[in-house]
Amino acid sequence: MNRREFFKTAAAGAAISSSTGSIHASDSPSARIAAGNSAAPAVLKSYTADDHRRRLMNISACTQRIRKCMRKHLVTNYLPAQCVYNMGEYPSRKPWEPGEYDEQELQRLKDHGIQLIHVMDEWNDRYGLFGGNKLTAVNREGFRRFVAMVHKHGMKILAYASSGYFCGSDPDYRKQWSQPNDTGHGWWDLARCSPASPGWRAYFLPRMLQILEDYEIDGLYNDWGYVPNASKKIKAPAEDDVAAFEETPQYDGAITDLLHLIYSEVKRRGGIYKMHADFSNQPLTGGLKVYDYLWVGELVGSTDGLRDAVKNHVPYVVPCIHGSIAKVEGQHEHFLHSIPYMQFPLLQGGRPLTGERAVIPIPRLPKVKENGFYEKAWKYYQDHPNGPYIYGGWDALPPSTETRPMHARWLKQYMPMVEDGTWAFLEIADSDLFAKPLPEACVASAFANRDLHLVLANYGRANADIATADSYTADDSHSTAPTKQWTLPPRSLRILRKSS
Repeated sequence: MNRREFFKTAAAGAAISSSTGSIHASDSPSARIAAGNSAAPAVLKSYTADDHRRRLMNISACTQRIRKCMRKHLVTNYLPAQCVYNMGEYPSRKPWEPGEYDEQELQRLKDHGIQLIHVMDEWNDRYGLFGGNKLTAVNREGFRRFVAMVHKHGMKILAYASSGYFCGSDPDYRKQWSQPNDTGHGWWDLARCSPASPGWRAYFLPRMLQILEDYEIDGLYNDWGYVPNASKKIKAPAEDDVAAFEETPQYDGAITDLLHLIYSEVKRRGGIYKMHADFSNQPLTGGLKVYDYLWVGELVGSTDGLRDAVKNHVPYVVPCIHGSIAKVEGQHEHFLHSIPYMQFPLLQGGRPLTGERAVIPIPRLPKVKENGFYEKAWKYYQDHPNGPYIYGGWDALPPSTETRPMHARWLKQYMPMVEDGTWAFLEIADSDLFAKPLPEACVASAFANRDLHLVLANYGRANADIATADSYTADDSHSTAPTKQWTLPPRSLRILRKSS
């Protein structure tokens, strides 16, 4: 059975819990696969009695010795190694075409450890340059070949499909779908379409489903294009709106309904749903589940502020420090702010981003130019045609040659501590794991499975001495003798593994 037919037949295997919004797969083999796994996790399939004993004893130790922490979470179906893949420039003079470079880059990403990639807005024809729109591929057959390449290399792929953004100059766009003065302008030409608009829902939802029908992708990525109620400056509703739901600063009713409908449909088909919220936002849904992964960090200038804002967002969070905006003190910052909170930074890869898109004429938008990041990227590329390259709009400019090696090194340490079946105890506040209280500005989290990992982070500006009650070894140096004494330099992170 091919993947497209499988998506159509997998629906019978999943049931949606009406009370919590969570998804429960039936016991049938096809339903288990439809829930997102190609095979049973090791904890179910291959753990020996000794493996189970070690896991349960480590969980027991944490349960008994950790009296208070910010959050506890059981890790399942987690793919932390994610990459946003630049397929090429758009707008462009001709459609992108996958080729040998993509084969080699996908192999590099697989060797790196990447599990999941998603393609951004350049996969679609948002300006209608090649007869399509924001919900259709620039190169239909080329995209199918690219999806097949990704699967051949053992990774999953998501495609961009925004539930809120549409081009204001598109012939199909209707102003009544948007709030007044929120109808698209400038180079991006993005109108925000209201989740309470029946007309927008009727237009968008079947076309979103068609993306799943037409390509053998593993799910969708939603740049939701929504301003939370608490942040809205435009108060007037869209002309087409139906006020069906409670709307408060703490609850976004219409978008909750729309997102959960989409999420449920993607899960029914066995897919993965990833969302992107501006800044450090998360959907305010009253606890209803509407995503598998949440990408945060756009336009955030403070790395410490981003960490504090998203550290207790509903898992799984994928942080991406906005390289051209945020001030970072080194490549380790990306991991310092994420790993202690069961998060892992997004990698940017694919084809080098030249920025030429900034100077490509757009017939529907005469005389409009991109005068921001892509214009700077185009100037940089002309001065550095042989690299080093940037790969996405969140990369720092100029780029660092250490970005990818650093990501790979930390990923290698992170993956064993978040394998399926791990219980995470995040930001421990009161416990017997330490011989003395943690220094100010330090954070510790524990990850219990067959091994017990302890993550220590120092967010301060001075050395921090930490004494653990038990002996640990540093996971970055297995030759180090077990010890209970740890000195963390300023703004640093250590991953420890409990000695046997």
